[in-house]
Amino acid sequence: MAVGMSTPRHTHTAAVRATGDADGEARVPADAAMDIGPDELPDGLVVADEHGRVICFNAAAARITATPRAAALGRPLDHALPLEDLKGRRWWALTDPYGGLATRVGQPERNLLLPGGREVLVSARYVRETPTGPVRRLVVSLRGTEARRRTERSHAELIATVAHELRSPLTSVKGFTATLLAKWERFTDDQKRLMLETVDADANRVNRLIAELLDISRIDSGRLELRRQPVDVSAAVGRHVQALIAAGQAPGRFFVRTRQPLPELWADPDKVDQVLGNLLENAVRHGEGTVTIEIGPAPAPGEQGENGTAVTVSDEGPGIPEESMSRVFTRFWRGSKRGGTGLGLYIVKGIVEAHGGTITVDRGPGGGAEFRFVLPVSMPAYMK
Repeated sequence: MAVGMSTPRHTHTAAVRATGDADGEARVPADAAMDIGPDELPDGLVVADEHGRVICFNAAAARITATPRAAALGRPLDHALPLEDLKGRRWWALTDPYGGLATRVGQPERNLLLPGGREVLVSARYVRETPTGPVRRLVVSLRGTEARRRTERSHAELIATVAHELRSPLTSVKGFTATLLAKWERFTDDQKRLMLETVDADANRVNRLIAELLDISRIDSGRLELRRQPVDVSAAVGRHVQALIAAGQAPGRFFVRTRQPLPELWADPDKVDQVLGNLLENAVRHGEGTVTIEIGPAPAPGEQGENGTAVTVSDEGPGIPEESMSRVFTRFWRGSKRGGTGLGLYIVKGIVEAHGGTITVDRGPGGGAEFRFVLPVSMPAYMK
């Protein structure tokens, strides 16, 4: 790297303006640019001049590299930011930003190592006055790897959970179908029916897991589609209660209270059914005693004067420990060891928030868990 001996006289703000000018697209007015300081940026910013000396080293860069700003300013870039690739090669000597091909515009983001082996995500932009002219500014962006590592761990946990949950039903399906194919004549009709019913139940379990995975993918990517139409929440709750009674629950276990008048709710009926089904199933499976469902009007979240609909589901079981309250809506949280993937409440929260609503958990009047979600009315503007 060619390094000059002159002392830089550029200010931090000037460096930021030079970075913006390099894009060759929309320009920020100079007076507006002066209001944006490098220390306000969330990522690390390091700028070197045409001689390879650091003229900007913002607060985030100092934090990420554990290098004081005063120790970096005015120093050669390869000394102020001594990066190595994962093979131990010195990065600035390897890439030679001030030499080499004059058509290069920068370096894409990649994992590099700081002294001590700490990883950092680095990308670089070469600023030239003409397309093939010499580099006048070298702009480097730094980001920590903690967020990416958390995402990678979350994906790994999801894959491990899916593999575990799929193994059991698929083993059952494979075992029963292989047995029936090999020894069909040896079984009675009742035995065949029992095995086929087991295969059908396990196939439904696989379908539910796949549906959960698709929901998580849409929620995480912000692509959860809502088909809003008028929804009768009271009727939806009644359907779910009747389905649970038909499945063997005692009719007296459920108490439904509706406070009138309810505003007309515009929401995705299938998604609302999914939320209600999950909350009621959790209350029945993990709770005890009477399951109380309360429906009533409520102020819409974050809206002054806007109406919303609130639904509260509570039980009389042991409840959720205080230390676990903050983790209830995270992936893989399980309230007990009674099965489940631990993904249901994460999906419920994603659906409610996609509607612009909120969901909370607390201890109910009977000592059990109490889940409460509020959905805004969200009537289409053209119908108001």
